[in-house]
Amino acid sequence: MTGLPLIFVFIIAIIVMIVMISKFNIHPFISIMCISLILGLIAGIPIVNRTAEDGTTINGLASVIGSGFSGTFSSIGIVIILGALIGSILEQTGAALKLADMVINLVGKKQPVLAMELMGWVVSIPVFCDSGFVILNPIRKALVHRTGTSSVAMTVGLSTGLYLSHVFIPPTPGPIAAASTLGIGDNLLIVMGMGVVCSILPLIVGYLYANFIGKRVKADDEADAGEVTKTYEELVAEYGTLPSGWNSLAPIIVPIILMALSSIFSMAGLKGIFADLIAFLGTPIIALSVGTVFAVIQLSGAKKMDQFYQICNDTLKTVGPILFVTAAGGVLGKVISSSDMVNYISSHATVLSTMGIFFPFLLSAILKSAQGSSTVALTTTAGIVAPLLPVLGFTTPMGVTLVCMAIGAGAMTVSHANDSFFWVVTNFGGMTPEKGYKTQTMNTLVIGIAAIVEIAILSKIIL
Repeated sequence: MTGLPLIFVFIIAIIVMIVMISKFNIHPFISIMCISLILGLIAGIPIVNRTAEDGTTINGLASVIGSGFSGTFSSIGIVIILGALIGSILEQTGAALKLADMVINLVGKKQPVLAMELMGWVVSIPVFCDSGFVILNPIRKALVHRTGTSSVAMTVGLSTGLYLSHVFIPPTPGPIAAASTLGIGDNLLIVMGMGVVCSILPLIVGYLYANFIGKRVKADDEADAGEVTKTYEELVAEYGTLPSGWNSLAPIIVPIILMALSSIFSMAGLKGIFADLIAFLGTPIIALSVGTVFAVIQLSGAKKMDQFYQICNDTLKTVGPILFVTAAGGVLGKVISSSDMVNYISSHATVLSTMGIFFPFLLSAILKSAQGSSTVALTTTAGIVAPLLPVLGFTTPMGVTLVCMAIGAGAMTVSHANDSFFWVVTNFGGMTPEKGYKTQTMNTLVIGIAAIVEIAILSKIIL
């Protein structure tokens, strides 16, 4: 099946999947895998591997499902495990509470949601949003207990900040690849600057939505404001003396610095043994491994090394369901990308080209919603739009930069079940999938619209 019928079937499949999860309480892993299998069969993906006329191999449905599942594990599986392990150790040693106190002292007790949003926005410039959420989640949880703020509001605020810089600001790979494809790879400073500017309105709207939805949806780890003081004082008393600020911060800040240095060296095109070493240490898996070492040193300093085995065991039990559901989302995205849907959308792109700056946004949003990956939406849309830039009327570096921003805005609209970040946010945020649709999915819709509105206004003023 191809064309519009396939798109209609995809929409129906997503609706059925949501109903299976939210209304019939079928486990997300089973629901997503079943929908992926059925959708793959309807889309015409062969049931066995075949050889095309040009000699290339066309993967069968089983191979597509396997590669989608394993691909997710290879990209963020270990990152999630190590990040969760660091978080568990920070909680056990009291370092998470110390970090929460540091944040409160910096921005004030009345603005924890804003603090998490801005923290996520800064961290995700060099770090993938998935990794960033896992790294910062211990601070989020500690702040929930420290301030009595809505856990959902803190989760949505953190997700907003992470997602905006993830799609807008190099050196994150998606914006870099899109800028290079559009022909402005040598103007990354302009792209970075406009990424900062285009984040302003969606940051404000995301903050407002976080506080709005936080009053209406409760998470599993929701704190009761009436118990916060007692709970916090009891926790501090249990730890005795909290770790120092540096010891608390090192397991989080060292991986961030390593990943940032790796991105900077790569963007600068530096070569040599030292550059290779930084590139190695800056890969998320290795960077978080270094962070884990600092966390273990902290655990040893707290004289709790006898608990390390149990901490590891409990962490693996916690992240296991998250990993499998996330991998199932990867399967759905792979099935979609292996069907003819993306090709159909690409071949009919000229029909939408009369929409100006809204065209790259809409195309990117369609691709994002269809296959789940923001990076894929960024790079694919950039490839489609690049030949159409003269037709759209964007030929100057600033004009093309705004097109890049519009693509980024679409690349986060919307995050749902086929997006690994959706499952990271909902599971680590202590929310069911149904609550995830009300929070993460709706928030990405709201901030995506806010972003394209700001970009459209800027295009009228600047160009």
